[in-house]
Amino acid sequence: MATTQRDTLIDELSEAGAHVVSRGLVQASGGNLSARLPGTDTFVITGTGTWLDRLVPDDFAVMTLAGEWVDGAERASAEWKLHQRTYAARPDVAAIVHLHPQHVLLVDMLGAPIRFTTLDHQYYLGSAGRVPFLPSGSDALADAAAQAALEHDAVVLAHHGCSTLGDSVAMALRRALNLEEAATMTYRLLRAGDTTTTFPPEWKDNILSA
Repeated sequence: MATTQRDTLIDELSEAGAHVVSRGLVQASGGNLSARLPGTDTFVITGTGTWLDRLVPDDFAVMTLAGEWVDGAERASAEWKLHQRTYAARPDVAAIVHLHPQHVLLVDMLGAPIRFTTLDHQYYLGSAGRVPFLPSGSDALADAAAQAALEHDAVVLAHHGCSTLGDSVAMALRRALNLEEAATMTYRLLRAGDTTTTFPPEWKDNILSA
């Protein structure tokens, strides 16, 4: 049987799920992953309650940007609106990684912004939006996150988690990893009493990836 674009994206999302669990960015089913199906108004998204390191093709639902179920798992993630609204607001986004990483949440709960201190942090992210706590799965949360995504490729959801966006599954994943690393370094700087160190501002607009 020929491999379809849907099959390929599901494989990529499954690999990403296993990776983020192995790195401790999420526990069990605490997050959801999606990818836009090229040339369509549909996207694949993990089903509700699925463990991200145990994903199989039947764990994915296909939804439209209008919010209609098309195929696959009968119950899409409860956070499907979070993905749907962001795809609608950002036609350039092809994949979304939504996780509950410890240091991203810890730094935010301390009332501190996540600082981007390294070349990779600045190149792949540069900034992160923030949304105050709103109920999981709600229209309010989905709309607020989509609004923040108009200016940022990473959005912190207070007391909840974060979403990172990309033009591919690999890029959305890379941004998730860099966001958690930036938050971890921010926390360590705060523990050391440093509240100001950040990437040199004079180089922010003139950098190349390492």
